Amino acid sequence: MMKKPQFSLGDNVAYSVQFLRGIGAFTGELPAARGRIVGIEKIGTLKLADIEWNNSDLPNKVNVANLAKVGLNTRFSAC
Repeated sequence: MMKKPQFSLGDNVAYSVQFLRGIGAFTGELPAARGRIVGIEKIGTLKLADIEWNNSDLPNKVNVANLAKVGLNTRFSAC
């Protein structure tokens, strides 16, 4: 079982490859989006990250389960 990543303020993030494959997003704005976490909000068992996206108009609030830290890891790249 894959260890769930822990996110902190200031982390550079992108949508995880697993999330993108699950919704069929192989090209376009979502796979290319990169941002920085500027806040984390917990609502019950759900954690939402407030993302400051680089050059994108994507929603600012994102479920942390759909994110990956930018860099070489199994949630960010298919390597």
